[in-house]
Amino acid sequence: MNYAASVLADVVDARSATALRVGLAGYGLAGSVFHAPLIASAAGMALDTVVTGNPQRQAQAQAEHPGVRVVATPAELLARADSLDLLVVATPNRTHVPLARAGLEAGLPVVVDKPLAATAAAAEDVAALADERGLMLSVFQNRRWDNDFRTVRALVDESGLGEVWRFESRFERWRPQPKGGWRETAAELGGLLYDLGSHLVDQALTLFGPVESVYAEVDTRRPGAEADDDTFVALAHANGVRSHLWMSACAAQLGPRFRVLGSTAGYVKYGMDPQEAALRAGRRPADGWGVEPESSWGTLGTIDSATPVRTLPGDWPAFYARIAHSLRTGAPPPVTAREAAAALRVLEAARLSAADSRPVTISPE
Repeated sequence: MNYAASVLADVVDARSATALRVGLAGYGLAGSVFHAPLIASAAGMALDTVVTGNPQRQAQAQAEHPGVRVVATPAELLARADSLDLLVVATPNRTHVPLARAGLEAGLPVVVDKPLAATAAAAEDVAALADERGLMLSVFQNRRWDNDFRTVRALVDESGLGEVWRFESRFERWRPQPKGGWRETAAELGGLLYDLGSHLVDQALTLFGPVESVYAEVDTRRPGAEADDDTFVALAHANGVRSHLWMSACAAQLGPRFRVLGSTAGYVKYGMDPQEAALRAGRRPADGWGVEPESSWGTLGTIDSATPVRTLPGDWPAFYARIAHSLRTGAPPPVTAREAAAALRVLEAARLSAADSRPVTISPE
């Protein structure tokens, strides 16, 4: 049984419980592909309202989620805050803080897509407002439930690699022509450092804890690109582990998704978790969700002897299962705003490092 099923079995019989009513702000890529399907398929949750001012996306939301209420502006949603149980913010990055604050001030718990804010200070400020109002605030770090990351985490927890020395992680793509849109515009907090880097840094912090220093190379390679599209970040963790993180839209040959080197063994894994592709193709979480074929498994061992390791199933549905658990019981959310602030401190240090061509020290919190 995956986490999504086990938590709700412990908390409530979701078939008879009153569903938590969710308002979703934004129905672009994040809202339509990632959030809406996971919310709609989560036991004990119901997608109640979608905010989008785009007529085509309004029609898309109603076709994909029959009966959903569609409104054009966040103000229209917040006017009905008393009839909702959760606000999910899946709008462009620069709007995350104002919409999260508006939701909290309207009395709603909030989930925000990553990154929560442009700076750690802004993230801490929103977290303080949530604490003041006694409301849950969480950040959608779905990649903690990738199949390959779950496998790496299990190997680290079980000492399957011995003492971990180096963690290499990549999100690389081959997109020689910019696609355009706000995600590739620096003024909109676009670029790979804050987009894919938010995931890679969060995963490294989840595995190995606080970072003492950061070195980064942040480049814009493709003609016409307006934000970084080829970036490398090196982290020195307080426990001695070094994380090397790559994010690129112009990698003509892809490196391994993970290479983790320890004192007794290494783990190498190629390919991406299948959940994003499944959601883009219109599939919804069900039995067998997040499972990949044996041909895609990574290998564990040394150059003398390495064997395939079964990849644990991906479980993005676990995020909203744990959000439901938090709302019903008062338990901490699956990702806290202060964890997001810690990742933003690293991203800010990376940006400064790249600008000054030097390592940047992060002071202990």
